[in-house]
Amino acid sequence: MLNTNDRVSPRTLTTIGGAGIAVPAAEGLVHLQFRRFAGCPICSLHLREVARRHGEIIDAGISEVVLFHSSADVLRRYQADLPFAVVADPDRRLYREFGVENSIRGIFKRQVARAVGRGMVQMRSVRQLAGSLGPTENHLSMPADFLIAPDGAVLARKYGEHADDQWSVDELLALVTQ
Repeated sequence: MLNTNDRVSPRTLTTIGGAGIAVPAAEGLVHLQFRRFAGCPICSLHLREVARRHGEIIDAGISEVVLFHSSADVLRRYQADLPFAVVADPDRRLYREFGVENSIRGIFKRQVARAVGRGMVQMRSVRQLAGSLGPTENHLSMPADFLIAPDGAVLARKYGEHADDQWSVDELLALVTQ
């Protein structure tokens, strides 16, 4: 588990589109999000809000980098239209390094049922519905958020206690205006 002021080693991650993305960034902050599986309705709903407000996030000097533990091929089916870096980590290498865990209790919270319902309402295709079921995916993973400075320092972090426990865009923006 990483804590505030711990350091993240520099690395270049490969997005699902094949581009390299530096973490930490040479300039500005990185919001590193660990999400669940590619078709997760909770993640999709959350990331649509992040995408809608992406301009505000950029204006605050933050780059979004979102990891999923799904394969790049599966992610391209569900998340390729997002306007920020999406990275596949199917072996969960970075999940382990950052201490992002699974939790059976975390998927049985009342908030999760409501979030799944909200996410399902947003689905517009059979493909999205099938992806939300994710029959070959790990449904026990929890989300996590890290705000990382150019020197690799973890400025803030949140380990989700349930599947819908992540920073909102407002919470993220508040972190950089404190």
